[in-house]
Amino acid sequence: MTINELRKMMPWIEDYFSAFAIDPAQFGSRKLEELGSILGEDYFIEMESSSLAFIDGFFLFIEQARALQQGSGSTVESLTVLPGHNKNGGKEAFSVNLKKGEVTAIVGPTGSGKSRLLADIESLAQEDTPTGRKILVNGRAPGDEERFSTEGRFIAQLSQNMNFVMDLSVEEFLTLHAESRMVDEVSLIVQKIYDTANILAGEPFSRETPVTELSGGQSRALMIADTALLSPASVVLIDEIENAGVDKVRSLELLVSNNKIVLISTHDPLLALSADQRLVIQNGGISKLIKTTLNEKKYLKSLEKIDRKLTLLRNQLRMGKEIDFSDFLV
Repeated sequence: MTINELRKMMPWIEDYFSAFAIDPAQFGSRKLEELGSILGEDYFIEMESSSLAFIDGFFLFIEQARALQQGSGSTVESLTVLPGHNKNGGKEAFSVNLKKGEVTAIVGPTGSGKSRLLADIESLAQEDTPTGRKILVNGRAPGDEERFSTEGRFIAQLSQNMNFVMDLSVEEFLTLHAESRMVDEVSLIVQKIYDTANILAGEPFSRETPVTELSGGQSRALMIADTALLSPASVVLIDEIENAGVDKVRSLELLVSNNKIVLISTHDPLLALSADQRLVIQNGGISKLIKTTLNEKKYLKSLEKIDRKLTLLRNQLRMGKEIDFSDFLV
């Protein structure tokens, strides 16, 4: 195959050529193996390589890129949280099974240990954290590579505080992430993430907006959309979404529709009822597991309507508008 044919099939191989300061368009009609003789061995020596290493490296690059596109190869169907102990040393009464496509709300008063549970799951604890909990992946204990490797992580975490330090626009940021994932249709996925983030955000933003200028709600909305639509993570941990100025229910629906295991720490009763089950944390330990009932789901839509009206009222008050309270009568 010619270099042009290879580029058409795998646009991302241009990154490999760039590493050797080669413009592939210059040699589009030639075959890859011809570059060694065309450029000369001295050229590759200057690049601290050789023509043979260049060819071998090319195929290794393709192999690694394909592996990245296909993910780690292991599908996370479930996580199991085996009992640890609470702050007083008392043993938790039961284990908890978390399945993909389900949302689990973690509820309890401030300081009860909700964030600690999220941290145990994020680190795939093996009785080596303050709670003594053990996390199983698909029913088995994870190996050290799964726990400590920085590559192929299947857990994404959205924390309460989110700050960008890159001087990039929203479009540039999303494009870089999409390119790093070897996505074939970069512009399409960037547009989809951007459109979804604006639906979730309390206030719209443009593609040209610097990520450092996004509000807390806009940042969170962007990361939720990015995680749902582009991240390979199978498990999403969210700490306190209710104060972020995003559409909470739609955010959860988006994540679940992409077959993620979702855990959310919350004080919001509407969010808790939106989940499939609720884990109650007391004194640092799991004390109850409550499945959301059909009766609770029955009244959820009515509560969502009330919540939307209250959100609208807050936004209008914040903007200094005169309020017509007849719009908010239930």
